[in-house]
Amino acid sequence: MVDLNPEKLHVVFNASGESKKLELPRKYTLTHSDSTGDLFLTISIDYDLKQISSIYTRLMRDEVLAEWQKNNEHFELHFYVHVSGGFVFGWASMRDRIFRSHLPLVFQTIIYGDKRLFENFPQLKESQIFVHFQSKNKKYNKIESFGKIKEFQY
Repeated sequence: MVDLNPEKLHVVFNASGESKKLELPRKYTLTHSDSTGDLFLTISIDYDLKQISSIYTRLMRDEVLAEWQKNNEHFELHFYVHVSGGFVFGWASMRDRIFRSHLPLVFQTIIYGDKRLFENFPQLKESQIFVHFQSKNKKYNKIESFGKIKEFQY
């Protein structure tokens, strides 16, 4: 596993500034550059559709989306990855394996990128992480728990 390099992380709060408020709802849009290794994280009340609308991103579908959800009195952080279906490069088994190998880095990126939220609400570190592997293939279309946020702190 590769650890997060904060110098390669570029965090943007949505233009209206709503995300700078330390409150929920909150959504994350994460993309990366294959050539530079830079990570691009947008934190907003909605997903950054502009960030994931380039032709390359739409073909590769290697973006990661995440959002906070409330389950009874507890918050959970849900991640969404596109394993197969539509116009996407790579077999579902290969994409599933690649996503799984990078998930710890993805978790670290969100936690580090939104560190003010976790500093102000430390109880959120106890939240469960769930990953939605989205696939047209039933074998890979599943939701899995990956433990608690505190296990992936940078």
